[in-house]
Amino acid sequence: MTTTSDTWILTGPVDAARARALLARLTADAGVPARDRARFLAVLTAMLRPCREGRRQRLAVTADENLHLALDGAEPWRHTLACPSPLPRPLPRPDDLAEADLAEALLGAGEDTTVVLAGLDEAEELVRFHREELHQTNQGVLALHAELEAAALAQRELLDAERAARAEAENARRLLTFLADASASLNASLDHEDILRRLPKLLVPEYARHVDVWLVDDERTPPAERPAAAVTAARTGRPQHAAPRPGGLPGVDDLPASVLSPDRPLLCLPLGARSVQGVLTLSAPGERFAPDTAVMLLELARRAGIALDNARQYEQHRDVAEALQRAQLTELPDTPGLALAARYLPATHGLNIGGDWYDAFPGPDGSVLAVIGDVTGHGLRAAVIMGQLRTALRAYAVEGNGPARILTLLHRMLRHQQPELYATCAIARFTPGEPGVVWAAAGHPPALVRGPRGEVRVLDAKPGIMLGVPVPHEYEEHHEELPPGATLALYTDGLVERRSAGIDAGIERLADALGTLGAAELEQLDAAADALLKPMLRDSEHDDDICLLLCRTAA
Repeated sequence: MTTTSDTWILTGPVDAARARALLARLTADAGVPARDRARFLAVLTAMLRPCREGRRQRLAVTADENLHLALDGAEPWRHTLACPSPLPRPLPRPDDLAEADLAEALLGAGEDTTVVLAGLDEAEELVRFHREELHQTNQGVLALHAELEAAALAQRELLDAERAARAEAENARRLLTFLADASASLNASLDHEDILRRLPKLLVPEYARHVDVWLVDDERTPPAERPAAAVTAARTGRPQHAAPRPGGLPGVDDLPASVLSPDRPLLCLPLGARSVQGVLTLSAPGERFAPDTAVMLLELARRAGIALDNARQYEQHRDVAEALQRAQLTELPDTPGLALAARYLPATHGLNIGGDWYDAFPGPDGSVLAVIGDVTGHGLRAAVIMGQLRTALRAYAVEGNGPARILTLLHRMLRHQQPELYATCAIARFTPGEPGVVWAAAGHPPALVRGPRGEVRVLDAKPGIMLGVPVPHEYEEHHEELPPGATLALYTDGLVERRSAGIDAGIERLADALGTLGAAELEQLDAAADALLKPMLRDSEHDDDICLLLCRTAA
């Protein structure tokens, strides 16, 4: 590839014009696009301004596959123009141009300007088109942004609503769980004092700062010393809210602030199922009571009232039952040569109405009959049957019947009158002047005999069937020698039977306890009875009634 160079010395406007015209012709012949050519010539014309003003400039021109220009002066300029077609070799000089060439160059410059202006028109049209398109796109983007913002706002509102609903559901679940647990705790007790003690422990400090329970039949604190809202709740049976501002709680009446609590709201809730038994007064744990919490507290107060009502009814039934039970127990006779001691303990669970009983009374022949028995089941019916058996047994004994015959008659009576109830019974007859005891048993735990020296044996002769079993049966009598100072122990199964162990283990424990009694304790038979119960009732809880009857012959 051949490279040619030349340096043009430009001394004035004419030289500048000739140089510009020559470069216009060379770039046109080299196939430089009109737009690039016009841009190049415009820049060149501006750079030739010093020459046009009469100052001298030197322009170095080099041609290879491109056209390279270097203009020296106050502001040096370098430029390279790509030429699609080869440039002539050697390069012509500006002095070679005639005046006609200058005119032609001037007219040609107009054509290039026309091409550039046409391109500018197209560019402006294209810009206008793209501007409209961009405007429409911007409008679409703005609309999309608006839609996205609306969607984001809707999603945020949904999330907030979901979060609020979840919080409400969690709060409702927490309140219902507390209500269930608190109800179970209150209903687990049948002691109204225990229920009153449990209420503050359940509610303070989460649901109340302070809790007061006022029972209307409690005369220790007169109504005048109670908040006016509590008195109103007791009188009307409606919940009352006393605070400086209305609470707006569902189902609750609003009253002015209480004088006893002017700054903190009070919630006074009636206690009672069928009638108002008292008022539960709660001091708010914070500035106010939440509506959901108030609804839960209303229900808790209702359930607490039911628990208190049940406890009171239970206590009344228990008192009646114990009175009825103890009315069936007899005063032990004072018999020469025979000491008697008895203990009865009601069950620690339930209504304490059982069928266990003991009895001791003199017969028509001067003998003494010691009796112990147990009617199956609990409740008022068992106590009534026990009373009937006790009365019938005494009647059969007055007729002169022995222990076995008495049991046979009782068995027959119970079979016909109460076919679905059964009973166990043991009868021991002591006759003055005779050294032994005659006894018979109907399905009852075996009696124990302690000798004067402390040896203990079990009267393990096979007992007859339980009283009332739908089978005809004749009971047998047994005779046991009792030396002076011997002790016979009759008892019911509640003393020896436990869920964790069989009855045989309990009988062995009772025999051990009986054998360890000292002579001083046996001299005071009541003390001996207490001493026997202590090791047998290490666990104070027992599900069944307990009867113990000790009979000791004189030493």
